[in-house]
Amino acid sequence: MQTENRDRNRFEVSPLALDPNIRQHRSTRDFVRAKLLTPLGLILLGAAGAVAINYELTKSMMFFTPQHPASILTPIASVPADRLASVPTPSNFITQVVDKAGSAVVRIDSKQTITKQSAIFNDPFFQKFFGSQVPSAPSKEIVRGIGSGFIISSNGEILTNAHVVNGVNTVKVTLKDGRTFQGKVMGTDPVTDVAVVKVQSNNLPTVELGDSARLKPGEWAIAIGNPLGLDNTVTAGIISATGRSSSDIGAPNERVNFIQTDVAINPGNSGGPLLNARGQVIGMNTAIIQDARGLGFAIPINTAKTIANQLIATGSVKHPYLGIEMVTLTPDLQKKINDDPNSNLTIYHSQGVLVTKVILDSPAAKAGLRSGDAIEQIDGQRIKDANSVQQIVEQKQVGSNLQIGLYRGDRPRSVSVTTVAMPAPDRQLSQSPSTP
Repeated sequence: MQTENRDRNRFEVSPLALDPNIRQHRSTRDFVRAKLLTPLGLILLGAAGAVAINYELTKSMMFFTPQHPASILTPIASVPADRLASVPTPSNFITQVVDKAGSAVVRIDSKQTITKQSAIFNDPFFQKFFGSQVPSAPSKEIVRGIGSGFIISSNGEILTNAHVVNGVNTVKVTLKDGRTFQGKVMGTDPVTDVAVVKVQSNNLPTVELGDSARLKPGEWAIAIGNPLGLDNTVTAGIISATGRSSSDIGAPNERVNFIQTDVAINPGNSGGPLLNARGQVIGMNTAIIQDARGLGFAIPINTAKTIANQLIATGSVKHPYLGIEMVTLTPDLQKKINDDPNSNLTIYHSQGVLVTKVILDSPAAKAGLRSGDAIEQIDGQRIKDANSVQQIVEQKQVGSNLQIGLYRGDRPRSVSVTTVAMPAPDRQLSQSPSTP
């Protein structure tokens, strides 16, 4: 019985729960999107009221602390009282990671004033009965947000999420040692959700950046951040998967192959580091999926570093753009389209990518691509899914020429498309599952 009690004490259960505030993604408008696509609800993790996205996480993890067999079999009472004070406290790699990187993790507070005009006071009913007493001036509301970040250079360059600093030019940055600075937003890239903030200081603590390309599922992962304003919170878990596409997790307009982790992350963790067992940053925590446990996502640090370098140099990032909406072709999708009398489309291939829409005046439209085209290759590379098209396009420079091999009906064609810079997000007409 004593042995059983000791075995149970080797585990620590830490349940965490948040009340759900859920944002649903817009469903698509045409036949293919309405019938065949079910995007997942994505929850960004900045605890900012300024971001029109809410958050949810229900998390329950069980941690195992390895012990030396002798410490398990020998009761602590067997150590003489006069020697207890000299018994060293065992350390673990998580505390070492926190000691190494924790001082370079910062809290980011944002504040912006939003002007609102209540539409109800424009109703003729109110105007009839209240006349000039109806308030006509728009109201102003101060919205505050909390996120995380980490210092990548001793002269004050900080990496965080774009949605953490959305809509503001300056933020308040607080270090672990209590120092505070005004941070200037150097640039943001909503396509990858990466931003850089700069504070005026020198000799600041910095993190060590790792190599996210070398990650393997099952490796340890540690998150440090400020969830719900609880500063310097540490949670741990593993890398669950790598290479999750933006469409996999319900973020179709982002061009990132995400790291999936079961580390407990909550609102306020956005922009904070995901670290490996050596204390190196391997990712930047950014999102979770609603109604799911242990499903967190981070931007690979290799991607974040590439984008950050461009933001630091020029303040912006130019992404190549074709202007198509698309979906991965499968035998099941082919059958559904061909069997539906209202589809007005016959698909002769069950592999590749189906173009569902061509954006007006886009490079694809000017090159002659059409809805219903089945893309099979780009620059000689075989296309397996919609994500592979996005990745091929993203690797090109703006102004690059792409040779696209496709089928229109049962006839093969070749189309040459020249990329342009992606329009600003508010100018894009597309809300599709995949838009390169």
